[in-house]
Amino acid sequence: MKESLSLNAHNKEEFPPAHTAEHLLNQTMMRLFGCERSKNAHVERKKSKISYILDHKPTRQEEKEIERRMNELINEDLPVSFEYVTHDNIPEGISLDRLPEDASETLRLVRIGDYDVCPCIGKHVRSTSQIGRFEMLGTNWDEMTHSFRIRYKVVQ
Repeated sequence: MKESLSLNAHNKEEFPPAHTAEHLLNQTMMRLFGCERSKNAHVERKKSKISYILDHKPTRQEEKEIERRMNELINEDLPVSFEYVTHDNIPEGISLDRLPEDASETLRLVRIGDYDVCPCIGKHVRSTSQIGRFEMLGTNWDEMTHSFRIRYKVVQ
């Protein structure tokens, strides 16, 4: 069946460990801060940056907790799997707001254990232990927009 599926074209060549870490980081931020998934991510092999809209500037302790939780999830060796669904069979809680208007009828959901699931056509590792170590390089807070930017890298 997978060979006959028509999915959207993809114009990026992700570094799978950093891209999979992005999924974990999105879910971690949602759980810790009650925010939405990032709509502003730039994920690369050497350094990635991703921003979230939060209700407060995270404390240094909260920043350390993000990094601790990320490495805990990586070490849990969670499996990364894919599921193909149509628009009328989307599981509850899956947001389609980031899909292009001309998104294909069939979507690929990426699952990371029981921790995260979202539509994505990018490349991923097979399990979280293949990500390596998550290192937070720095953060910035914009008080006007309540935007919290995280710069990180994965070290293999």
